[in-house]
Amino acid sequence: MTTKKFMMVNRKAPYGTIYAWEALEVVLIAAAFEQDVSLAFLDDGVYQLKKGQQTKGIEIKGFEKTWGALEDYDVTQLYVARESLEERGLSAEDLTVPVEVLSRADIGKLMEEQDVLLSF
Repeated sequence: MTTKKFMMVNRKAPYGTIYAWEALEVVLIAAAFEQDVSLAFLDDGVYQLKKGQQTKGIEIKGFEKTWGALEDYDVTQLYVARESLEERGLSAEDLTVPVEVLSRADIGKLMEEQDVLLSF
């Protein structure tokens, strides 16, 4: 089987739409087929990784534990746009999993290297 480079680009807040869950599903499917999977979090997508999400009031399961399980699927390439963090008053320490913080321009360069690019 030929390995392809997949990048999922998460731009939406974690709740209120199904985009974040759909991205996670695609990540797990691609990883199950032993593809080279990476994720980029831009804009409100950075909120998907924020520690301490309280979702009981909206009766939705939180993402925090799920992101931590990605490493079990060999998904360890997580990129976050520095500008998106700064615009929201966040830093890498506010996130639930280790990430590589890059400029939007550097994430754009990584996107150009992918075989498959999916935006959610």
